[in-house]
Amino acid sequence: MSAVTVALCIICQLFLVVGQLYFKHAMSPRTPQPRSAMFRNIAMGIVLQAIWFFLWLGLLQHNDLSKIFPFEGFNPALLVLCAAILLKERIPAGAWLGIAVLCFGLVIVSAS
Repeated sequence: MSAVTVALCIICQLFLVVGQLYFKHAMSPRTPQPRSAMFRNIAMGIVLQAIWFFLWLGLLQHNDLSKIFPFEGFNPALLVLCAAILLKERIPAGAWLGIAVLCFGLVIVSAS
């Protein structure tokens, strides 16, 4: 698998994660916001996830599913990392250990 394909797979997952973060921010009861801000965040989430979808379709068109699908496993790891950094969510140590094991397994699967 080329470096460009790997980079596109990672970028693709980032679009998915950031789209989820926009949805979470739009629906968060802890941060009251005007309806216009809520709809803007929902629209951004939809746009980012649409970009993810079409980028993923392009990756599927030109690559073996068995080679690129393991990158989907990085989605939970990226989401937890972004939730901790951007949303200030507290992540327990056991969850970080699980994320590390998940990432290690994905690297093994992707390298073979």
